[in-house]
Amino acid sequence: MLAAIKKEIFLRKDELQNKKLQSLYFGGGTPSILSSDEIKSLIDETLKYFSFEKDIEITLEANPDDLDKNFLKGLSDSPVNRLSIGTQSFFEEDLKLMNRAHTASEAEGSIKRAQDFGFENLSIDLIYGSPTSNLEIWKENLNKTIALEVPHISSYALTVEPKTALENWISKGKIISPKEEEQNKEFYYLSDFLKDNGFEHYEVSNFAKPGFYSRHNSAYWKYKEYLGIGPSAHSYNGFDIRSWNVANNQQYIKKLNSNLLAKEEEILSQEDQFNEMIMIGLRTIWGVDLKSLKEKFNDNILEHFQHEIRSKLEKEILTIDNDHLKIPEKHWFMADGIASDLFFV
Repeated sequence: MLAAIKKEIFLRKDELQNKKLQSLYFGGGTPSILSSDEIKSLIDETLKYFSFEKDIEITLEANPDDLDKNFLKGLSDSPVNRLSIGTQSFFEEDLKLMNRAHTASEAEGSIKRAQDFGFENLSIDLIYGSPTSNLEIWKENLNKTIALEVPHISSYALTVEPKTALENWISKGKIISPKEEEQNKEFYYLSDFLKDNGFEHYEVSNFAKPGFYSRHNSAYWKYKEYLGIGPSAHSYNGFDIRSWNVANNQQYIKKLNSNLLAKEEEILSQEDQFNEMIMIGLRTIWGVDLKSLKEKFNDNILEHFQHEIRSKLEKEILTIDNDHLKIPEKHWFMADGIASDLFFV
């Protein structure tokens, strides 16, 4: 797999217009199962064809149970300077429901160990709205996060995916289904609590202390180009082409062994590009740049857009601030639904 990934980096080295990288992200699963030496080798391979900005952000997604002392020691000697830890919760019942391999004590211990090895730029994932939780437990989760001095938090409502153990338990009445009303309450408590503790709510699901925004994810949200390497990875050219690699590991390796890319691509229509810009932009504090919208899209799409936003502006569900269309934060829990109402279909 590592050899195939290195081959893909070589074959796609000319796809990015900007050869000087601002961020590098190891994610999409459990890259922390690699050894620190293997991670370093992938970084070295990348440096053969790209250069790094002086202050490049290099993130590794990690499971709490993978962050033992030996791994962190090796990682601290690598260029990796940011960890995104899949904590989910500091409560045992939540973790069991989510079928997580780590325990509540490992969730806390992994953060402290990472800090002991010099990793200050940490992000953790937290899930709210679980049937095993309530507002009081959610408050304790957030208090624990503040006490641990984590500067970035990604937080999502628990969703029930088809054909999962969670869906099966709910259908059999073993646990109750997540309630949107409770999730709404916990979302707004989360936002107010973190802002009171010095965080900025810069994307619907993301909160950061000043200077700790995720540079990598912010590039997605600002519609910049990116290159995704490895099975299932997605790429975007910054204009009208999106591509994705096959998900199957064996197919991926077989293709690369034959010096062939294991990817498919689509050309985004004007309608697709418009819908994506609306969906992504309205989830952020930056909003949708109206000047860019007017330059990019045809009159038919713009007329539809003006028509659809009129009533929402009157009801203050949408606002215009410095020529940017935004959703006021009090409506952010419903951001995706509000954005979809504006789609050109």
